[in-house]
Amino acid sequence: MIRIYGMPTCPYCDYVHEQIIGRENEFEYINIGENIRNMSAFTRLRDTNPIFDRCKAIGDVGIPAFVFEDGRVSIDPVDAGLIEYGTPNACSIEDHRNGRKGC
Repeated sequence: MIRIYGMPTCPYCDYVHEQIIGRENEFEYINIGENIRNMSAFTRLRDTNPIFDRCKAIGDVGIPAFVFEDGRVSIDPVDAGLIEYGTPNACSIEDHRNGRKGC
């Protein structure tokens, strides 16, 4: 199972979250804004994993973040078999909210 750290106020996270609805056997979405336990788990991950170094250098949070069963961490949705917001295959958040299929 792939754990995904994100927040509903992040459009990139929202886009990823829409893609995993109904796929709870493959993905666990962890809302880091939901409680301090979730935020703390993400903060520990971000503070100790070099994959986040560039994010921190440019002031990004580093979400969505993907943690694979083997412990590997990525900030690229493609690594989890998902489509990244803003890429040619992506549609907009508004498309999702308006019920567009195939996004």
